[in-house]
Amino acid sequence: MSEAILDAGPLIHLAELDALDVLSDFTSLYVPDAVWDEVTNYQSRALEHPKLKIKRLNASISSIALMALAQALTLDKGEIEALALLEGNPQALFLTDDTAARLAAIQRGYTVHGKIGLLVRSVRQGLRTHQEVLALLNGLPQHSTLHIRPQLLDAIIKQLQDEWS
Repeated sequence: MSEAILDAGPLIHLAELDALDVLSDFTSLYVPDAVWDEVTNYQSRALEHPKLKIKRLNASISSIALMALAQALTLDKGEIEALALLEGNPQALFLTDDTAARLAAIQRGYTVHGKIGLLVRSVRQGLRTHQEVLALLNGLPQHSTLHIRPQLLDAIIKQLQDEWS
């Protein structure tokens, strides 16, 4: 069990796949105001899942270093607020599908996972089977708005099939 701070992407994309349950083993899921608003606009049911312990938080952005990094990487308001929450809770896992937000988090020493990492993690946590995760990954282009290069997705699926067989 652990805590996570979320960007909008994983909530939206997991809701599209009907796979929000892969977040159910987290003790707390913290969602900054800007992310909450974005998810509400695109996939409001993601915030209402009965098995998730989601808490909306206000993030005060006081770090000059964070603002400089956010400007350099052109991060949006939700990503900046999520990173600000990480400053106060650095042991939390940062969940984002955004490459620039991921780079910013890694640069600041935080642990990051995206939707694909969460799906793989769900097998290790006993929340989903190998077959379920492979089916979700194979259906990703048709059922999710996540942008991923087809060659990369194919390579991930092949690697997981090899690992799990």
